[in-house]
Amino acid sequence: MDRVTVAEAAQRLGVSQDAVYKRIKRGTITWDKDEYGKSFVFVEEIDESTDHLKTSTDASGASSTNGSTDLLLDELRDRVRFLEGELEDRREEARRKDSIIMALTQRVPELEPPAEPREAPERASEHAGKGDISKDQNEPQQRSWWRRIFEG
Repeated sequence: MDRVTVAEAAQRLGVSQDAVYKRIKRGTITWDKDEYGKSFVFVEEIDESTDHLKTSTDASGASSTNGSTDLLLDELRDRVRFLEGELEDRREEARRKDSIIMALTQRVPELEPPAEPREAPERASEHAGKGDISKDQNEPQQRSWWRRIFEG
């Protein structure tokens, strides 16, 4: 492993210096400070023949950097596919709701308004006598239009 500055580590890793500092803060990269407070990062040595970073291999012999990158890319692709499917489901749901709303708004004019204008209700205090039954209570009352529709 090479001990390099944050700037060189960022260049070797192909990320910004801020990304290297975030890795230091999270503790996901090996680092130390010198006596002057300057941060240094430990990164894999550069293979001069291929100009690529050497990577450690796991027990299966696969490159851990390439393998983890491939796994990460596969995971991200799966998530993107899932989210695209969810987005399409939401669009279809919105279309269904729009068609239902449109059908209901077209039926609004079909509902008939009340045939007779409403009369102001009489107050109980206007009736004379205690226990008297008013004429309006003896006569059958006409039901409102919405009661005729919903109550049958």
